[in-house]
Amino acid sequence: MTKNDSSHEGNGTSVEYAGFWVRAGAVTIDTVLLTMILSPFVGATYGDEYFSERPSLEFFDLPGPPDFFSTIVLPAAIIILFWIYKQATPGKMLVKAKVVDAQTGGQPTTGQYIGRYFAYYVSAILLGLGFIWVAFDPRKQGWHDKLAGTVVVRHRKQRSVSFGERN
Repeated sequence: MTKNDSSHEGNGTSVEYAGFWVRAGAVTIDTVLLTMILSPFVGATYGDEYFSERPSLEFFDLPGPPDFFSTIVLPAAIIILFWIYKQATPGKMLVKAKVVDAQTGGQPTTGQYIGRYFAYYVSAILLGLGFIWVAFDPRKQGWHDKLAGTVVVRHRKQRSVSFGERN
């Protein structure tokens, strides 16, 4: 990947860094999908009152091991596995984005993916400033991307443009 904001490939597509709003949309899609997948497990384990009678919203105030598994371990495993096998979560796939190595533009290592996931917690520090950083960074990297040595790119089809033709 070059230092330019976008580089062209020979097959009629261009590659550009995925910006803040595209990535925010992808995360929203992923959050909805994960909630749909994990809620039945939590509901079956704790009953419907789990969703309506939560006395605390503290992150580590989890009722038991099934809750820890379904809210911490399982989402991490699902997201990391999607990155390993598809270089993207379903939300990123829908917006035609993928996670690549920042130096080579190729697929990151499993270690980079694991580090990127845990670096999300670093990005969340200080009211999510590490995620907001994507909006201002020239390569659209959040802190988690910088720490893992990754960048998110988006493939877009180029429109055929003919100059000199009149309608």
